[in-house]
Amino acid sequence: MIKHTYIIVFLTAIIVTSCTIKAQNEQKNKEAWPNIKNTSKPWTRWWWMGSAVDKPNIKDNLIKLHKVGIGGVEIAPIYGVKGEEDHFIDYLSPKWMEMLDYTIKIADSLNMQVDLTLGTGWPYGGPQVTPEFAATKLISQKYNVKKGAIFNKTIVVENPKEKQPAKLLYVLAYGENGTYHNLTKQVENQQLNWTPTDSNYDIYAIFEGKTGQKVKRAAPGGDGFTLDHYSKAALNAYVKPFDTALVGFNGKIRSIFNDSFEVYGTNFTPNFFEAFQNLRGYDLKPYINLLLKEADDPIANRIKSDYRETLSDLLLHDFDEPWTNWAHKHNFKSRLQAHGSPGNLIDMYAAADIPECETFGSMPYDIPGFRREQEDIREGDADPVMLKFSSSAAHIAGKPLTSSETFTWLRDHFKVALSQCKPELEDLFLNGINHVFLHGTTYSPDRAAWPGWKFYASTNFNPNLTIGEDESELFSYIANCQSFLQSGQADNDVLLYWPIYDVWDDYLKGTLFFQFKIHSLDEWLHDTPFYKTTTNLMQQGYSLDFISDNFIAQAKVENGHIIVPGGQYKSLVIPHCDNMPLKTLKKLMELQKQGASIIFENKPKSVPGNFNLEQQNNELQTVAKTITTSSDVFSDLAKANIHPETLVNTGLKYIKRAVDGETIYYLVNHTAKPVNSFIPINSSNKDVIIFDPLTRHFGKAATKNSDNKTLVKVQIEPGQSLFLKTETNSSIADWQYFETEKETYPISGTWKLEFIKGGPKLPQATEILDLVSWTTLDPEYEAFSGTAKYSINFKNPDTAIKHWQLHLGDVRESAKVWLNGKLVGTAWSVPYQLKLDNLQAGDNQLTIEVTNLAANRIRAKEMRGEEWKNFYEINMVDKDYQKFDATKWKPMPSGLLNPITLTPLKLITHEK
Repeated sequence: MIKHTYIIVFLTAIIVTSCTIKAQNEQKNKEAWPNIKNTSKPWTRWWWMGSAVDKPNIKDNLIKLHKVGIGGVEIAPIYGVKGEEDHFIDYLSPKWMEMLDYTIKIADSLNMQVDLTLGTGWPYGGPQVTPEFAATKLISQKYNVKKGAIFNKTIVVENPKEKQPAKLLYVLAYGENGTYHNLTKQVENQQLNWTPTDSNYDIYAIFEGKTGQKVKRAAPGGDGFTLDHYSKAALNAYVKPFDTALVGFNGKIRSIFNDSFEVYGTNFTPNFFEAFQNLRGYDLKPYINLLLKEADDPIANRIKSDYRETLSDLLLHDFDEPWTNWAHKHNFKSRLQAHGSPGNLIDMYAAADIPECETFGSMPYDIPGFRREQEDIREGDADPVMLKFSSSAAHIAGKPLTSSETFTWLRDHFKVALSQCKPELEDLFLNGINHVFLHGTTYSPDRAAWPGWKFYASTNFNPNLTIGEDESELFSYIANCQSFLQSGQADNDVLLYWPIYDVWDDYLKGTLFFQFKIHSLDEWLHDTPFYKTTTNLMQQGYSLDFISDNFIAQAKVENGHIIVPGGQYKSLVIPHCDNMPLKTLKKLMELQKQGASIIFENKPKSVPGNFNLEQQNNELQTVAKTITTSSDVFSDLAKANIHPETLVNTGLKYIKRAVDGETIYYLVNHTAKPVNSFIPINSSNKDVIIFDPLTRHFGKAATKNSDNKTLVKVQIEPGQSLFLKTETNSSIADWQYFETEKETYPISGTWKLEFIKGGPKLPQATEILDLVSWTTLDPEYEAFSGTAKYSINFKNPDTAIKHWQLHLGDVRESAKVWLNGKLVGTAWSVPYQLKLDNLQAGDNQLTIEVTNLAANRIRAKEMRGEEWKNFYEINMVDKDYQKFDATKWKPMPSGLLNPITLTPLKLITHEK
């Protein structure tokens, strides 16, 4: 009896220990992935059309967004829907604030958060903007007067296009002999009577004018003039209504948002001349003739450079920074799109808590099977170098999040597939973006007939569209990726100086208001040494961030590393530049003396601008004599013990982050060929864990050590991605590697095709032998958008095989797959394939639910003459901003288009 008791106790102990170990292993596996927070999930811009919102529909909309995986919304009030005028709510009215409060409460109950555009439409402006604080411009008129001739004119703005009243500031005369006279005090009742006695003169009348621009796409209660973005006084007046309306909302709104700088033609502010003298050190008035000179002249360009820099300083210090400070007083964060600004983008982005970039249009990829039909796209502006301006600002300033307005005009309306989103999204991640905002989702009430309310720009991710059927898969992928990409901090080695003064010093067609826009990269970015150096470094595998003069001024050196507010770097590269401020060059030489690696591609030739030019240039030349220029940047980086990630030689793209002494790599294959090999990472004697963000599978990689590098076995098909994370002595189970056999087995026979969800009505079920677009089967099917179920029974080709690859071929557009009644997964991106385990001996049943796009249904609706485009302002336009007309479209192929095959997989052991 005692013996049996010992055995029972012993067995119990084994069972308990086994269960404890199993529980510990399950917990460890669970903890392998970072936690998914609401900021890990994608957020969306949520357009409130006419602010015609109500509580039941707010709740319903938010619940639907939550269910598909949205982590937060940015409320963007815009123009309304015709026929809904009785439901319009004026912006910031008590009723509007009640709806905002209710939105926040419902979002909070769903573990979502809310951002708010600080205005309606864009850019900032509205009824509180008086003419005094409206966007301002410099107006000039030029007169010629001969020596000895009487000049007697009324000085008023003569251009009939100037509809807004203008204020005369100065009348200035410039003689051919170099003389200058300020004639302003001689003007009486707008009349000037003056006779030059020493020379022929050009007389310039300088006016403070108003652009007259009003808020674009304004919502009810939000119409008004655009705000002067160079004036702290204007900003303070603008936020007064919000100070009153937002009482009690402190901390409840996550962040306030300011869209891309689209305040057109605003090159002036009422105190500009005083600000110019204070910031640039000299009076601008004696140089107005050079400032406005319509010729590419070196001295005139210097005056223009000073003018442009002054606009930049005013926007940064009198608007962007005070705007963020205002947000902080209310316990909000700030989120800013700086592109389009007439200033230093790095500093502008860094002024916000969350810098935000933007993608617009469609980019090309070499991924086999990736579709990019020319008739459906706009050429894209998602240049990797442009994207890095926002993320660089975040990294060097220590801002943990970089967001993006994502998928704007990725394709035409109703034609964006989830598969087409993925590589565009990955390029954002690869360039430092880690907080995706969809562009976007339109609030739509139950009473709105299909397709519901729609914003004029694609892409609309409304759950009521067919894209909503499987969009949770895309959103899950985003969340899995961002959970890693928001961990730790950026791990970039190199800083690269942006020589903005070389841009400002160009003639630039004489414009004083030069915008650094994403749509005009050829004007200011592409054809520059900075761009060439950036792309060369990135192509060679170096990880880098950009830095501005302002952040160089803040840099320090510790143990040979360059320390900026956001972290440390191993080297700072100065690309070829002609103009550099003297204080920047002195700071660089100081950092170099303190042990920092500073690599110059050339010696700067001049200081920018016109202040104390000769004296400053002499001093700059003296300092520049001590510079040793680089004949090979890559060799000099190697001397500084900075080595590229040579994994890029495989064609893979990467970005890395540092987390608690370990390194995370995000790898993406956008090439036409699979990568199935050991790739090097710059880390030695480490275990490496592989994470698949598409499936959430993970395991310990096969690794080798060689020359202070770790070689990691990876298998990445075109269109796929993986995360690698270094660890020390990991106990996680091994990653599974498979080899495909050459032989494939088609799944053939009779397919049962049923239409189970969608409209305008469900077509009749049918049977087919060959997989072709269902639009070709019957005219009734051509109009259908929704989900169809394909079912087939097939025999196991080889019962000795345990693992199979299911190849779905050309899927239009996403497919849920069941094997013998068990959900296998969803194939929504290239390559459309899933792994099947343990087919039954004999018969098996394969069920595939395929969802197409909404394009065919909207086409049929318009061909029937049914009008649905009933919106104010721009109403609906296509990708080229022409009138939207789906009747011109051809039916989009839908369903399964190719034979489906099974390929045997062989599990291979780790190589040691």
